[in-house]
Amino acid sequence: MPLYKVSDFDANYKDTFGGDDLKGMSVYEEASDQKIGTISDVLVDDEGRFRYFVVDLGFWIFGKKVLLPIGRARIDHNTNRVYAVGMTREQADNLPEFNERDAVDYDYEERIRNVYRNPVNTNTAVEASAPLETSTPLEASAPLDANYAAASAANQAASAINQPVTTPNIPRYDRDTYRYDAEPSLYEMNDRDHQTLRLYEERLIANKRRVKAGEVTIGKHIETETARVAVPIEKERVVVERVTPTDAGKAVAPGEANFREGEVARMEIYEETPDIRKEAVVREEVRVRKVVDRDTVEEQDTVRREELDVNAPGLPIDER
Repeated sequence: MPLYKVSDFDANYKDTFGGDDLKGMSVYEEASDQKIGTISDVLVDDEGRFRYFVVDLGFWIFGKKVLLPIGRARIDHNTNRVYAVGMTREQADNLPEFNERDAVDYDYEERIRNVYRNPVNTNTAVEASAPLETSTPLEASAPLDANYAAASAANQAASAINQPVTTPNIPRYDRDTYRYDAEPSLYEMNDRDHQTLRLYEERLIANKRRVKAGEVTIGKHIETETARVAVPIEKERVVVERVTPTDAGKAVAPGEANFREGEVARMEIYEETPDIRKEAVVREEVRVRKVVDRDTVEEQDTVRREELDVNAPGLPIDER
């Protein structure tokens, strides 16, 4: 069955999954809370079902990537973490390396699945020098396989009394008929770990920001005009009057008449001229200041809210 990167299968996968992006979440051991790596991608089948997390164990320069079946992961949205159920860092290091350039075929998946099916079988998926610990089951609350669990317990008891060890009766799978739902412990998002449904709603956030509405420039310039002023002035002029005296024609006494050549009478004449000058005076003062006008502006928008729909006809539901 072909596998696809989730972004190649559905470009809007984050909306489909509830708005969360699993890429970038840190992966931790569930038991020790030790960080294993980071989710770099998600692989889905041709129906869009999550099958594997691609975990980058990149704590060094050239990090190794491995596949973690979705059933072996517990997603904690509150801490933004993914917990590997029963998996340790040492076990993750021994998983077959995932190469994005190589196709994920049935044989490669079988190598992955055998690690989780049989943690004591080191010949199929891990190095003999670093076996998966039998004291740490992959999921204590959900055994890997009923037949294998019973056989494994019997083998441990037999080993303790030096009796022959039997091979567990592990179901065999065929590449032509294999289905992911045949191994729910690996590929099902189980009830215990994956029953969180988030309901979202939108709300309006009121805030203010100061923006420049404009600029007021206050300066001065010079205007010219023709001013008129009336100045009263005086001018002197000489008035020469000729009159006939009352004793005209009367003879004067001898020697009284004094005839003199070139006798001149002088009289100064004055006049006023306007004296115009300019002077600068203060006409007015202009004071510039700012005042704040307060107002309340109301805005409205449409917000969305998710409501829970429970469809369980005839079944008792305790909603809290």
